[in-house]
Amino acid sequence: MLVTVMSLCALADDKVSFTATAPEAVAVGDQFRLSYTVTTQNVRDFRVPSFKGFDVLMGPSPSRQSSVQIINGKTTSTRSITYTYILMATAEGSYTLPAASIVADGEQMLSNAVEIKVLPADKAAASGTGSSQSNGRTGTSRASASSVADSDLFIRATVSKSSVYEQEAFLLTYKIYTLVDLRGFDNVKLPDFKGFHSQEVELPTNRRWSLEHYNGRNYQTTIYRQFVLFPQQAGKLTIEPARFDASVARAMQTIDPFEAFFNGGSNYMEIKKPLITPRITIDAKPLPAGKPEGFSGGVGDFNISATISSNSVKTNDAVTLKLIISGTGNMKLMDTPEVHFPEEFEIYDPKVDNKFRLTNNGLSGNQVIEYLAIPRTEGDYTIPPVQFSYFDCKSQTYKTLSTEAFPLHVEKGSGDATQVVANFVSKEDLKVLNQDIRYIKLGDVSLSPRGRFFLGSLACWLWYVVPALAFVVLFVLYRKQIAANANLAYVRTKKANKMAVKRLKSAGRLLAEGKQNDFYDEVLKALWGYVADKLSISTSSLTKDNVADKLRQHGVDDTLVGDFLSLLDTCEFARFAPGEGTQGMDKVYAAALDVMGKMENSIKR
Repeated sequence: MLVTVMSLCALADDKVSFTATAPEAVAVGDQFRLSYTVTTQNVRDFRVPSFKGFDVLMGPSPSRQSSVQIINGKTTSTRSITYTYILMATAEGSYTLPAASIVADGEQMLSNAVEIKVLPADKAAASGTGSSQSNGRTGTSRASASSVADSDLFIRATVSKSSVYEQEAFLLTYKIYTLVDLRGFDNVKLPDFKGFHSQEVELPTNRRWSLEHYNGRNYQTTIYRQFVLFPQQAGKLTIEPARFDASVARAMQTIDPFEAFFNGGSNYMEIKKPLITPRITIDAKPLPAGKPEGFSGGVGDFNISATISSNSVKTNDAVTLKLIISGTGNMKLMDTPEVHFPEEFEIYDPKVDNKFRLTNNGLSGNQVIEYLAIPRTEGDYTIPPVQFSYFDCKSQTYKTLSTEAFPLHVEKGSGDATQVVANFVSKEDLKVLNQDIRYIKLGDVSLSPRGRFFLGSLACWLWYVVPALAFVVLFVLYRKQIAANANLAYVRTKKANKMAVKRLKSAGRLLAEGKQNDFYDEVLKALWGYVADKLSISTSSLTKDNVADKLRQHGVDDTLVGDFLSLLDTCEFARFAPGEGTQGMDKVYAAALDVMGKMENSIKR
């Protein structure tokens, strides 16, 4: 027992933590819980600061927790103490509770500070009117038992800016405000954002609710959906209303004693309520006049830098110029800057790698653009600076950024080209002239006299006549075989012996492997299949009496018919009452070969 306790204590020798937790927001007059948790039970001298703006109703109340977990053979133990206070907010405002202190495992520790926002008291609750959700009774309730008041549940659609420039990003937020038990939405219809380029903000899977004071009421709120919008044109643009079909659960009083016993005196009724957001108008201002030459269409705040792969290369070697545009704005909608390489360079389409993320102010991050060029002749060149122009929303002016110029020395290399190829628009692979593009070979060529054509010549007519004659000859020679193959019964009879021999060979392999039941099954399939194919008997008419009559009609004597039927009985009996082993299987196999051989010679068509 002592060894076990010591091992658990050793496993629990993790770093001790001391944390404080409390709600982010409360209302004046609300009671709430403030907890301090330390992950060890070897503690002393727990001290807390004064709680300015709050009344202490209870505490500190210590509670001890211990747990042991065994996962995949690994044992972990946790021990902690929690000191709990019950506080009541007395005055509106934002408060910071300073850190508490404690001596844990012989070391002085401080907890984190706690920030709490105290909201004004709910006007409806303070006046005693209440909402239908707060009291659940008739009379003072502003909504009937089968409906939900508009002020108890609604969704606000808000924008971070209502006046923006064309292509300037702004944030659209749909936020839920509720005083009722909202269970979810059966249907959501969002606007199509006509006139905007939209990108949805990815929100956490676990929705976080918080208390918010709005229009004199304290609502539970959470952000439902968010979009970053980029106006694509100037003018008055409209964001159409969104519709949310909400499902609300409301507790109903009941007088049924059985329902009161099992449901705590009430049951729940589901209420459907459509929520429609108001229409929003955005004033999208056009970009000012005086756009610089080569304006990229960028709107936001950006920087640009450039690097080159090498300043000295050989002809037909690739050189890469890399541009990095960083900042925040409509990065996905900008044009790539133009690089003016010398005419002696073969240029390829740039490769663009977007490394940005969506923020409330647009796309933020880097756009990496790689330009690839191949010098075809030697010499000293200069790659001129790259100009990048954009509109700065903060200063409301156009700004032009420029990179440095890059000198490039090109030496003569192997496989040099004798001509310059420039202004290629779209190429998939790098090419070296005089190596992958070959010249037309000139030499002795066999040509036909002018005016002589293949069409209408003797050779042309032979290409038509010879195949037609060959088809007629083959058709005459094989017409009997074609007619015979058209007779399905004849084809089946002709292949009866071949199929039977194939099945008997399979039975022979089973005999060698000693698989008795499978052997007899295969022999029976061979016998029954042979007579069915040979005599053209359907499967539904395949009985011993019918087979015996058909065999006699085809000239098979009674002795051979009796041997055939006896062999069938032997196989069927052996399947259900095996006993003779391999010796009996050998006799049956030999008998099957003998009977089928004799029947093949006796049956008359």
